[in-house]
This record gives sequence, structure tokens and C-alpha cells, in this order.
Amino acid sequence: MPEVVLATLNSKYIHSAFGLRCLWANLGELQSRAVIFERDAQLPVADVVEQLLALSPRVVGLGVYIWNVSALTRVVQVLKRVAPQVLVVLGGPEVSHELEGQPIVDAADYVIRGEGDVAFAALAGQLLEGNRPLQKIIGATLPDLKQLKSPYGAYTDDDVAHRVIYVEASRGCPYRCEFCLSSLDEKVRAFPLPAFLDDMKALLERGVRQFKFVDRTFNLDIATSSAILKFFLNEMREGLFVHFEMVPDRLPLALRELIARFPPGALQFEVGVQTLNPQVETLVSRRQNHERMRDNFRFLRDETGVHVHADLIAGLPGETVASFGAGFDVLWAMRPHEIQLGILKRLKGTPIARHDAAQAMVYSPEPPFEVLKTASMDFATLQTMKRFARYWDLFGNSGHFRHTLPLLLEGESPFAAFSHFSRWLYAQGGFTHGIALLKQYALMFGFLTQQRGLEQAKVGQALVLDFGAHRTDMPGWLKAFAGALPAVALPTQLPKRQARHVS
Repeated sequence: MPEVVLATLNSKYIHSAFGLRCLWANLGELQSRAVIFERDAQLPVADVVEQLLALSPRVVGLGVYIWNVSALTRVVQVLKRVAPQVLVVLGGPEVSHELEGQPIVDAADYVIRGEGDVAFAALAGQLLEGNRPLQKIIGATLPDLKQLKSPYGAYTDDDVAHRVIYVEASRGCPYRCEFCLSSLDEKVRAFPLPAFLDDMKALLERGVRQFKFVDRTFNLDIATSSAILKFFLNEMREGLFVHFEMVPDRLPLALRELIARFPPGALQFEVGVQTLNPQVETLVSRRQNHERMRDNFRFLRDETGVHVHADLIAGLPGETVASFGAGFDVLWAMRPHEIQLGILKRLKGTPIARHDAAQAMVYSPEPPFEVLKTASMDFATLQTMKRFARYWDLFGNSGHFRHTLPLLLEGESPFAAFSHFSRWLYAQGGFTHGIALLKQYALMFGFLTQQRGLEQAKVGQALVLDFGAHRTDMPGWLKAFAGALPAVALPTQLPKRQARHVS
């Protein structure tokens, strides 16, 4: 039986706990005495504790994040009640800052602040030897990435078959955006590139086809970015899909030439725009060149097959509904495949807290600590923005309405048009979740024909094109508009959501 259990709760089964695999890889002689334990955050707390204790651990290391801190707090509290002899060690971003008063910290035995790749192994070794440190909070020094063992062998065959495979070429971010935990990083550090590419080759040979890079700024070091892109180009095979996070205004010619060579849908870029209001950018210490950003979006959409996500945050200090809407309209005109709309979250340790008084920032006391109101957006307004974001994900980002969405957004302001739709949707029954796809099509048809006054034939034919692209069970009311319109076959080698956006 293992003496050390590295555990966490993932938000979904398909996710994998990359941090736990980094810890396991660097346990040294303790590795044979440890296992990785990951479950879904929705699993009942008692079941999680029961399954943990069935492993008879002496030390449990828990990865704590904003999405699982509530559930893990209850897990630790129950675990320490029924098995107080089991030593609980916490780590992760949610317990690396502002520890005082956190219930999960109070219930645990030890907390490692910062990157625990090396620090956890040292602490676990002490605990197994019976040497318990006097201090509860242990500050981890930044590990030398050149000395760390590779975590990729910790991915099992089942992970390869069923889970998202996360990879990491660098840590840190040079920017100081106050809403982001990466603003606390001292510098950007890179893993040795030859060894990293050898690991990627090994994953490919094991059957991995979808790689999600967790690097905060993939396009920071152009030489490294180019080498990684060249590697995947040389290893191109059916179904290969690589996800990167990137800053929006840094895409020099060397990268462009490589990016343009990838087949459609093989690359996905998550582009962190966040706000297009210069005053807000200044307030939160964010720097970005809007002109270069627009040109980069133009290049990505016109000259490449990259699937482009762009992120916007509602509720930033100084952001009004009008300025957010103007930014949404500008971004929509840049034609990303998806606009990911988020509500500002108060991440522990981030400098965004300095605006609390001046900007009247009030946050939820419960994870994920979303902003409830600001000096520029009251509570009711932010509730409306949350619904807008949810409905946009269903109708705008999903790819289910590629032909119909332009009909909905046509006019002077796409933001105003979708806001009208969002208010109407909520008035139909107050729902924001659990809207079946067939119901979504009916709602879209009803709004465009009854509220916007568009011709039923025009709307129906657009919906037929959208529905026929990915479903065969077309309802009778929609078949009436089908006529001779052909069904469109989706490319099968891409993830379903991305495939819906491929022209």
C-alpha cells in the first residue's frame, strides 16, 4: 500500500492534474511509495475520503485550486476527523497567498507555498521518518527547472486515451497584469528544450494527439516558440491538435511563416485580450499594442487555419458596460472563432486588491470569488453580464450557429444585439443552464422571427445549414425549410467544438 498519496479533485474527468505528476516525478526514492489519486470535484465528500483511506496513506498531499478549494476544504475536515493520524499537506495557487483565516489551511497539518516540485519530496521524507517540522507554513524556493525530472512518464495509458494531456515548456510571465497570479512571478524560466522535445516525441509515439501547453506566454521567446512549432510540423499526423496561450500583439514574421504551414484546425491559440479600454489597461498595469493586435488577428484569420480564442474580462476596475461593449464589438470585428467572456475573479495574492477602495470593488466570499459590483457596474449589471457570458458560450462560441449568428448580430453593435437576445432569453423562463440543443434552435428561430421581424424562410434556411452540419435528427418544424439544402460533413479528425468552426 502507498504511504504517500498525491491527490486532487478535477473540475471534469477529462482533465488531468499536471501538478501532481510534477510532484510524483520528483519524489526520488519515495516515488515507489506514492500514488496519484484524482477524482471529480462533484464526487460526494464522504466517498472521496473513503477512497483515500482505502489506500492507507500516512501522508496526503492535496493540490488546491480555485475550482476545488470548497470541496477539498470539506474533504480535509472530514479526513482529519475520521483519521487524524493521516498528515495532510496542502499546495497549489489557492493556498500560496493570504493564508490567514482559510478554513482548509486551519484544518490541514502543513502548507507548502509556491512551486512544490522539490519542497514536497523533502517534507514528505521528513514526515515518513517521524520528523515533524515545527512550522506549519513552508515556503518553497523556486526549483531549478534544469534539475527537475520529467513528469510525462506519469501519464498512464488511460490518461492518454481519455484525458487532456498538459505540457509545459516554461514557467512565469514577464507582464504585470494585476488580475493575474502570474504578475507575482519574478521572471520567466524555461525547461531545457532538447529534453522537452524528446518528451513530446515520446508522448506522440504513445498515441497522444492533443497537447495543451500551460505556458502563460508561449510567444514570448521567439526562438523557443519557433523550435516547438517546427517540431510539431515535422511530426504532423492526422488528429494532431496543439493549444497555446499567447499575448495578442507579438507575432513576428518568423512565427507567422511557421504558423501558416499548419493544416486547418491543428493549432489553437488562446489570445488574452482581456480589455480594449486604454484607461482600464493603465489601471491594471496591462500593456498591449492595439494596432499590432488587429494585424495579428487579421493574419491568423485570413492566412492561417488556426482556431482562435480571444478572452475578455467583465468587471475590471474602471470598465463600464459601454466600454466593455465597445471592446466586444471591436474584438468581434477581428473575427476570432470564439470570444471567451469571463467575470473578474479576485485571485489570492494578486495586486488587483489595491483598487478595492477607490473602485468600490466587492467580491463574492465563495469560490471562484467573482466580482459582485464595482464603482462602474452595480450588482444587477454584473448579473446581466454573467448571463450574457453564459448565453454567448451557448449560442456564440459553440459553433452550432455559424450561419445564423450573423443574422442575430447584424446592425451597428453586435454587443447591443446580443444583449437584447440575452435579456429576451432570460425572460422566457429564467434559465441559463440545461438548455437542450433542439430548444436552442427553437429559441433562436422565435427571437429572430418574432422579435427582430426577419423572414421565417431566411432564418429557417440558416438554421437548417447549422443543424445539418452536425445533427441528423432534424425536427419537423425545421425540415420544412430544408428544401434541397445539402448537409455539411464535419472534419472528423478535430475535436468536435473546433471542427464546428472550420469553414
